[in-house]
Amino acid sequence: MVCAVQLRYGFRLYPNGPQCAALARAFGCARVVFNDALGVREDARTAGLPFVTLGDLSKRLTASKKTPERAWLGEVSSVILQQSLRDLDAAYRNFFDGLKGKRPKTGPPRFKSKRDNRQAIRFTGNAGWKITHGGKLRLPKVGDVPVKWSRSLPSIPTTVSVIRDSAGRYFASFVVETGSEEVLPPVTPEIGVDLGLGHFAVLSDGTKVGNPRFLRRAEKQLTKAQRALSRKERGSANRTKARLKVARAHARVADARREFHHQLSTKLIRENQAIAVEDLTVKGLARTRLAKSVHDAGWSQFVTMLEYKASRYGRTFIRIGRFEPTSQLCSVCGVQDGPKPLHVREWTCKECGALLDRDINAAVNVAKAAGLAVSACGARVRPGPVPAQRDEAGTRPKPRPTTARQTGIAHLQVSEDLKPRPA
Repeated sequence: MVCAVQLRYGFRLYPNGPQCAALARAFGCARVVFNDALGVREDARTAGLPFVTLGDLSKRLTASKKTPERAWLGEVSSVILQQSLRDLDAAYRNFFDGLKGKRPKTGPPRFKSKRDNRQAIRFTGNAGWKITHGGKLRLPKVGDVPVKWSRSLPSIPTTVSVIRDSAGRYFASFVVETGSEEVLPPVTPEIGVDLGLGHFAVLSDGTKVGNPRFLRRAEKQLTKAQRALSRKERGSANRTKARLKVARAHARVADARREFHHQLSTKLIRENQAIAVEDLTVKGLARTRLAKSVHDAGWSQFVTMLEYKASRYGRTFIRIGRFEPTSQLCSVCGVQDGPKPLHVREWTCKECGALLDRDINAAVNVAKAAGLAVSACGARVRPGPVPAQRDEAGTRPKPRPTTARQTGIAHLQVSEDLKPRPA
């Protein structure tokens, strides 16, 4: 089943000096409006007054722009200020829905700071933004900002968000809606995927995808940059430069990991009609001694990509329960052989004698639990030597004559038997 999917397409922006100043002014105004509205609602809650609605907050914003203290709010587009109020309303709605059990629990809205790692503003169609014929992004009261177009948009975007990350980079995030025109032609293969740390992903057809370990590979460079940051005086310009260097190093790691996830998930979606994965407890694993490796793998981001790409391209995505004993079941005969330590990578089934690779066996069991018709083609799943039963029919080998080439005790015994007996 294919449904309409809303996607975000991000592109790098390269604003000049005046445009950076205009964007910083817009970030600051949106942040002040958000904090003012949050303060109004918190004051009303403390005083026991009714909840302040979004309409009342909008009226207060219009009145505050006419005061000398908030007159500078008129220097930016009014659309981003109204969107800031809607962001606060959405944060409250998510918080209340979490308390009611309608969605995962989230904390109450908090005040924003200019020192937050991420600053963002959003323009809707009413703001009058557009993409010029020269490929630039025209933003109201900012100007025409150059964009690095890495791909084309599948449809006309409805909104655009301008984001500045912790590394000081600017991005334009477009919201587009895709339909059934991107459905891929059907294919035959169906696979199960077992995610791990030794190998990032093991497929039920025997394919193993290595774990790049982007964070581990960059640890030396990150350690050096963070030590240099710790030696800088707080509030100095050199500390700001060192902080940006650390943030850019982390951003390179995150970008490389995201690119790897995109390439692998797209490849799996294009080559398989159905994909099954296990619902992993990432939060629980992140509390163990393997926390750094678990976060470095980024399983949740990868599974999320598989899920939305399957919906977008007309594939089937199945998530099985986390309590399925995929590592304990024999994929050949289905007998549960009990839990095994992590250092056991191969094991032999006590019932059928099959030699099983732990990861491939788990991937096959994931596919079977999802109801997919798969086989362990190419996997190290083969029957081992099984002793014949005593009542089994068959021929017995004839006894071979002993020779003097035998060694040990048997040789000594045979030698005594071959001695001539006295008459």
